[in-house]
Amino acid sequence: MSKNILVIGSSNTDMTVKTKELPRPGETVLGGVFTMGPGGKGANQAVAARRLGGDVKFICKVGKDIFGDNAVAGYAAEGLDTSGIIRSELPSGVALISVDEHAENCIVVASGANADFTVADVEASRKAIEECSILLLQLEIPVPSVVAAARMANEAGAQVVLNPAPACELPEELFKYIDIFIPNETELSTFSGMPVSDADSAAAAARKMQSMGVGRLIVTMGSKGALIVETDGSTVFVPAKKVKAVDTTAAGDTFCGALCVAVSEGKSLEEAAQFAAAASALTVQKMGAQNSIPFRSDLN
Repeated sequence: MSKNILVIGSSNTDMTVKTKELPRPGETVLGGVFTMGPGGKGANQAVAARRLGGDVKFICKVGKDIFGDNAVAGYAAEGLDTSGIIRSELPSGVALISVDEHAENCIVVASGANADFTVADVEASRKAIEECSILLLQLEIPVPSVVAAARMANEAGAQVVLNPAPACELPEELFKYIDIFIPNETELSTFSGMPVSDADSAAAAARKMQSMGVGRLIVTMGSKGALIVETDGSTVFVPAKKVKAVDTTAAGDTFCGALCVAVSEGKSLEEAAQFAAAASALTVQKMGAQNSIPFRSDLN
């Protein structure tokens, strides 16, 4: 029997323009197709976990505006438990995304209601946090709220999973609450203070994070794959699936959501990372954030 997953994090509306090349500072480029759809790292990870078979509750904060109304309706349609979603006096979050012909992207986020997710909101969500088996967090809501949620879940005996993106300064207290830490190479380098360029340097930096209190790590390394570092410092490398990428938006979020689903089903971390790698390989073959996230049936 799978265990329930709680995702606490951001909700955005993504406005995406596909263009031949990303503009340099001061430059205007004429783009091609414009799309608008749901996004935000928290929401992407919640939707991924739900589509891939997880029992998922999502708590975020959205404005009392059309973007917020559409977001909540969309999450409910996905089958997410939305009973914990909070409404803010601030506008809902939006992200402006440019994607070039090589599938590289450039993103500017106006956080809005996401920045209004307070420690008091975490306290108001205590019942959901204490009842979950796995808590999945990211860093698009204020760090004090992330710390409060991680501490609460850790004290209740849940597994705490943190995808530390976008990278920012974190108090060392947070690390001791983290059971599974999922940084990319750049984020791992930022938090460890060590250069990360390959599996060996990633393993060394990961062990430094473990000395700071983190449990197990999965370092995502893009098209190369992912490096698992167990609590005893041993490593396993899970290669990425070879596919033609069209848009890498939400690939990392899909990986995190998929990983939590596999862990909730009792799979080992290596099996979970393989499942997550397959899910993200499908994501990069489509444009957009949530509309590119696969369903469990797509993996079969």
